[in-house]
This record gives sequence, C-alpha cells and structure tokens, in this order.
Amino acid sequence: MKKLVVMISGNGSNLQAIIDAIAEGYLKAEIVLVVSNRKEAYGLVRAEKAGIPTLYFPLKPYKDAGKDRHAYDTDLAEKIAPYNPDLIVLAGWMHIFSPAFLDHFPRKVINLHPALPNFFIGTNAIQRAYEAYRQGLIDETGCMVHYVIPEVDRGEVIGTVVVPMYPEDRLEDVEERMHDAEHKLLVMCIINTLYGRENH
Repeated sequence: MKKLVVMISGNGSNLQAIIDAIAEGYLKAEIVLVVSNRKEAYGLVRAEKAGIPTLYFPLKPYKDAGKDRHAYDTDLAEKIAPYNPDLIVLAGWMHIFSPAFLDHFPRKVINLHPALPNFFIGTNAIQRAYEAYRQGLIDETGCMVHYVIPEVDRGEVIGTVVVPMYPEDRLEDVEERMHDAEHKLLVMCIINTLYGRENH
C-alpha cells in the first residue's frame, strides 16, 4: 500500500477529499500522517476522526529561539522521514519549503495551487483571479498540482483544470467552484503520481 503524508494549515477540505477517495477504494493508498503548522487547523480534527496520526509542528518556537527556516525544515523532514512516505501532499500548507526539506524527498513533494501555471503565484490566488476577471484581464481561472521546488508554485506541472467565472459571480461562488475542482484534481494527480511513475 502506497503511503501518503498530507500537510495542511487550515480547514483540510482537500485532506477530506483524499480520505474519502481512499474510503471509497478509488485511491489505493494510506495516509500515514497529517502534519499541521497551526494548532487550530480543522484538518487535524478531520484526521483524528479518521484515525490518522497527526503532528503539530509550528514555526514560531524556531523564530522565538532565533533559528532560521533551514533548521525548521531540517527538523520537520527528520520527523516525517521515519514514515517513509511515497508521496508528500501539500494540501493548503502555508509554508514555503527550502532544499533543507525538499532534498530529503526528491520528486516526492507535490502541491495544490488554486491558479493555472504562471498565474497568481503565492497567496490569495482565488481573490486575485476574481479581481482580474472583474477588470476584464482574464476570462477564466483554474487550479494545478505541481512538484514542489524552492521557487514558489514554479515546479513541474502534474495536472491542471480550468475553472470558469461568470459575470454574476461573487467571490464566494468562485471559491466554491474552485474547491470542487481542487478536490477532484488533487485525487487524480495523486493517483497519476503514485501509479503513473511505475509505468516509466
């Protein structure tokens, strides 16, 4: 059974999509650990309800001790390594990883980003896309899953899906449509990444 580590910072709806896909037998994998950098993240509750081990690993104690991100990334990688994950899925994880983390797991870390490649890099991507649409700068948006490299949202793209926008949309409408698309895309890309690579 392929082993997943899922990393979250918030509500964990994409984590739930993975849990559901596994329960339904669509995704043949096991989540061996859910990691959060925020104690109040509801995704931790989702994990506990599903009987999945969790790890709360905040950055603040490192900052308070005068330690840098390299130290945090190194220690976090060492916490995850014993689980021997086949894939690490960043599903709403709000930290940028340095090579101190990524080098431990070459081509095993993927990220979900709520924008199409080369658009709306970084945070608040859905809101920025909505505002760009309202200004007539774009006709549609979308989401992508990509391999993680130190440059934010610039890694090799695994999959994308277009999310339409309409003149009557509120931001909340676009967010809801985006989340529905994210859930399907993320599960599909996990399957392709875990099992597609065996065909190469």
